[in-house]
Amino acid sequence: MTTAAVIGGGITGLSALHYLQELNREQQLGLDLVLVEQNERLGGKIRTIKEDGFIMEGGADSIVARHNSVTSLTEELGLEERTVHNATGVSFLYMDRELHAIPEDTIFGIPMTVDALNRSTLVSEEGKQRALRDLETANDRFTAESSIGEFLEAFLGEELTERQIAPMLSGVYSGDLHELTLASTLPFLLDYKNEFGSIIRGLEANKSKFQAAADKKFLSFDDGLAVLIDRLEEKLEDVRILRGSRPEEIRRQNSGYTIVLKSGQEVAADFIVFAVPHKAAEQLLPSPELQEAFGKLKNSSLTSIYLGFDLPDSELPAEGTGFIVAGERDIRCDACTWTSRKWPHTSGDRRLLVRLFYKSSSPGYENLETMTEGELSEVALEDIRSSLGISAEPVAVEVTRWDDLMPNYTLQHEDTVGGLEQQLTEQYPGVYLAGASYYGVGIGACIESGKKTAEAIAGQLVTS
Repeated sequence: MTTAAVIGGGITGLSALHYLQELNREQQLGLDLVLVEQNERLGGKIRTIKEDGFIMEGGADSIVARHNSVTSLTEELGLEERTVHNATGVSFLYMDRELHAIPEDTIFGIPMTVDALNRSTLVSEEGKQRALRDLETANDRFTAESSIGEFLEAFLGEELTERQIAPMLSGVYSGDLHELTLASTLPFLLDYKNEFGSIIRGLEANKSKFQAAADKKFLSFDDGLAVLIDRLEEKLEDVRILRGSRPEEIRRQNSGYTIVLKSGQEVAADFIVFAVPHKAAEQLLPSPELQEAFGKLKNSSLTSIYLGFDLPDSELPAEGTGFIVAGERDIRCDACTWTSRKWPHTSGDRRLLVRLFYKSSSPGYENLETMTEGELSEVALEDIRSSLGISAEPVAVEVTRWDDLMPNYTLQHEDTVGGLEQQLTEQYPGVYLAGASYYGVGIGACIESGKKTAEAIAGQLVTS
């Protein structure tokens, strides 16, 4: 029997196995399916914590709803009735010790109309006039592989880009805009510039599409994102799951492979899917060419801190869903989600629950890395006091650190991944890479990556 082994039981690995199981049944592929997971718990970064009536997430707090892979998977798993969507509201930038509302008719802080530009309280009149040059300046040099930072500054100016757009985009894509390509972020901006002669005019012409997407933009589940993991695990009826099984070595065996586990157990496999961070895959694939390529992939770190209070969330200073920090800092966090406001299911009695994010790209993060969880919670409390004026003591605290585990897509990322794929085909046929390290961050992208990997394996079996 042919064996397909997936290393890594996060959302990518579970999605790959879900679709492998479906294809195996539909096409009678004769596959033996195995999951190798080093932890006892499945889910990877997705981890739902419940404490004192609050629902908190160790990783992402939601899924981008418009991703096609998300809709199809939730329907296949029968989770439609358990789906919840975000409450809509104003997003803010915290700058100069004030909360500045991001104007309506913007996307990631990019104005979709001239009126939206003029309503910004973050940009000077001079900066607004500079941004209007977008209406009359043609694109004669930027391509999809160009830096999105340089592209935005060229047409909308440095001030608008730095003060309003960069904080929003960096919060989503976790990187310096000058190191991120248009292709890996917002490729439609280039299309609009080329077609309409202006980023703003292009966005305005397509405004209805973005406005429709703004409502119910994100989704979760009534008992947290762990609902998705639990249902996937429940449905993997044809999969042998090896928990607490850390892979130590991959050996070539004739036309296949042997996965040697720390326990001494061995798993024979014809196909292997690495659904783990790239550094974990790198350790198990000792090829100089692969090592060089893996070394070009970049990660950053992130610390997330939830604070739950025995206060109504009406104590928040404004109607909205949270803020991103921009400009000179008097607080240390990079962003703060007003979780009980944005996700009512996380606090049934609407007591205040907030989540603060601290990124390794920010000044002083190295000091946070040496702190205890108690010290980190004090930092978060001080940020809440300074930004929101809330001085109460929390009744629930949850600190999560993701050390060197947040993928950053640089300008070389696509070429690096292409090189890895070529080297694997030549040196390790039947071995696949999947997941956020390579093919897109976010749960939707990970689901899609798992599905495409399953289809690639099934296609190889059908044609062989």
